[in-house]
Amino acid sequence: MNDLVFAMGSPQGQGGAGGAGFGAFIPLILMFAIFYFLLIRPQQKRTKQHREMLASLKKGDRVVTSGGLHGQITGLTDDTVTMEIAPKVRVKVSRQSIAGRLRSGEQTQ
Repeated sequence: MNDLVFAMGSPQGQGGAGGAGFGAFIPLILMFAIFYFLLIRPQQKRTKQHREMLASLKKGDRVVTSGGLHGQITGLTDDTVTMEIAPKVRVKVSRQSIAGRLRSGEQTQ
């Protein structure tokens, strides 16, 4: 039985496997760094730009919603935006559903 126990133990010449533990984490650290720079950071940047765009909306801006409605802002509150999508046709949409601001040369109708 003692022979089996000695056969399962670590070889005496290595002196311990403490240094190999950190080496196993290097690929994980590299993968996290790649994911951060390719996926996480760009998404955070887009989210920040979208938040800044929503905060800077004002009356008269031409916008498009995430549902595809194009219109001109006629009223703003903290949570909603009133848009005119056709003459005398106004709709209220959530401020978060505004996908972007249209340039001044683009038509809304």
